[in-house]
Amino acid sequence: MGKRLIGVLAFALAVSAGAAFVLYQLIASRITVGASTKPPATTKVLVASRDLELGALIQERDVRMQDYLTPPQGALLKKEDIINRGVTSPIHLDAPFYEASLAPKGAGAGFAATIPSGMRAFAVHVNEVVGVAGFAVAGMRVDLLVSGTPPGGSQEGGSVGSVTRTLLQNIQVLSAGQNYQKDAEGKPVLVQVVNLLVTPEQAEILNLATQQNIQLVLRNPADKEIVITPGASTMNLFAGGKIRAPHIEAEGEPRKTPAPPPVAPPEKPHTVTIEVYQGARKVETTFREPVAAGEARP
Repeated sequence: MGKRLIGVLAFALAVSAGAAFVLYQLIASRITVGASTKPPATTKVLVASRDLELGALIQERDVRMQDYLTPPQGALLKKEDIINRGVTSPIHLDAPFYEASLAPKGAGAGFAATIPSGMRAFAVHVNEVVGVAGFAVAGMRVDLLVSGTPPGGSQEGGSVGSVTRTLLQNIQVLSAGQNYQKDAEGKPVLVQVVNLLVTPEQAEILNLATQQNIQLVLRNPADKEIVITPGASTMNLFAGGKIRAPHIEAEGEPRKTPAPPPVAPPEKPHTVTIEVYQGARKVETTFREPVAAGEARP
């Protein structure tokens, strides 16, 4: 009986030892595999440490590092390419820096740094009606209408009255806000100002247009089509559309060359033929009839 018990205990001890060995090998292999696996490589990318508004000058405190598994394409990775540059479009917290969002090096900050090279910012004083009730904000696109009485604006001997034309189309709004100006007594007066992004030629046109009545017309930013319109006149409003405003070439409209007047065919000379008989022979003599000066030919 004692030998049988000893045999059972020995068998149980051997089984438990084998199971412990197998478990040890399994755990050891997993630890080895885990230790040999390296963490994925990351790249440090410079991001904004706070929201940066349009025209802000980027300082050292505005930039911090953030790990990216794959760096964004086109993101700036060097601090010297970011610090002391102006912001031309808003940059949000934790957003990478891109060349298109920053002003050129040395351009500084402020509103002037947001103007692209070759373009101009033209300020237009507006009220709530002209400024499209406050919806003409930065990034929007507008058309400009001009109203007035053009020089020589007459048709069939009568004046057509005031004329409204679409002067400029698809103009970008750089900014819209309030500005203080002084009145005749030197007191500050709050006025609405809309800054438009235009070419130098368009700035010249706008400078003349501000002497007339101008109106901003809001348009869809995705709509890039330039439409040539005939314009409208006060006379046309009461004539059932039969009278058009005098044609004024809109900005960008191709010039039309008037057709040359028809050329009359050359007039045949008026002649007289006289027949003279000399015996049996007939002789014809043709004479050109003289025409007096200023007399019209029949």
